[in-house]
Amino acid sequence: MAKRAKTVASAIINVVVDLSHHNGNVDLQQAVTAGGIVGVIHKATQGLSYTDPLYERTRDKASAAELLWGAYHFGTGGDGVHQAEFFMQETAPTPETLLVLDFENNPQGPSMTLEEARAFVTHVKQATGRWPGLYGGHYLKDLLGANKDEILAKCWFWLSQYGPTAVVPPNWKTWTMWQYTDGGIGPEPHEVPGIGRCDRDRFNGPLVSLKRLWSGS
Repeated sequence: MAKRAKTVASAIINVVVDLSHHNGNVDLQQAVTAGGIVGVIHKATQGLSYTDPLYERTRDKASAAELLWGAYHFGTGGDGVHQAEFFMQETAPTPETLLVLDFENNPQGPSMTLEEARAFVTHVKQATGRWPGLYGGHYLKDLLGANKDEILAKCWFWLSQYGPTAVVPPNWKTWTMWQYTDGGIGPEPHEVPGIGRCDRDRFNGPLVSLKRLWSGS
């Protein structure tokens, strides 16, 4: 039994961080060499008009450090297709860019609805040929309840939950990524060399599977 538990645990890797301008001027070379980081997912856009001021600069740093690169959009209340178009315009993603919809409560105004989220992810799929990831926690769980959503279930699931146990909505069999800490709350480790305290994310699989997720294969 102990041997089985060890095998399962070894399949989960902790090599991804998600960032925004709040993290400031990061040193991604150090994050790779001293922190073992393999992938970065950075906030790109929010709503219909906001672009993260450090998105392009950090993307250039990630490219120089040969990191896997991803972009996320913070969804707000409003037309989901128009938000997806804005996200795609601002990020100009390549096939190697991992795309994610950040679906959570918006403390600054109207929050995105499930219908708007469906429109967003469907438009990204039509534009790129790939379903984006869906990031969510309590807000998503409250809206879904015990129900399943056929459209959102096509997205790989990125759980936001700061605790020792992952609780996944019935809409997904399991989590693909798990943001287990915001750098303060949740299990350790909280920090990354070259970045400091930050959102850290576990991946539910080995490194080869993480790279397959990024490449869409």
